Amino acid sequence: LDFPPGTVRVKQGGSAAGHNGLKDISARLASHDYWRLRIGIGHPGDKDAVADYVLQKPSAEDKMAIDQAIDRALQVIPQMLAGDMQTATQKLHSGEPKPVEKKEPPRKEVPVKEPEKKEPEPQKSGGLLKSLFGKK
Repeated sequence: LDFPPGTVRVKQGGSAAGHNGLKDISARLASHDYWRLRIGIGHPGDKDAVADYVLQKPSAEDKMAIDQAIDRALQVIPQMLAGDMQTATQKLHSGEPKPVEKKEPPRKEVPVKEPEKKEPEPQKSGGLLKSLFGKK
């Protein structure tokens, strides 16, 4: 509930924070000091809706994000089993997907053709009327 869907975190220790499964684990181990793999499912936005929210199926989009988080977690299992939690944690946390930025499609640049510069024609003799109207 604490993380958006698709977020995955590893941490050691902490309280059960009302999670019955964690309460049971802590009671059986007689300690809260154990490693936890936390996968975000999101929050319904209303604390009174939490029970129904965690029991219902996630949306297709949330399910895809959660499945990807599980895949990332599976990739660090070898480091975890070897006891190299620092490497596993760094690899897992640095592999978080970045928010997708909506980019505008590249604009096709149309070259701007500059008008050709014409040299002014030399004035022919004949005066102003001829230059304006072609008359003498």
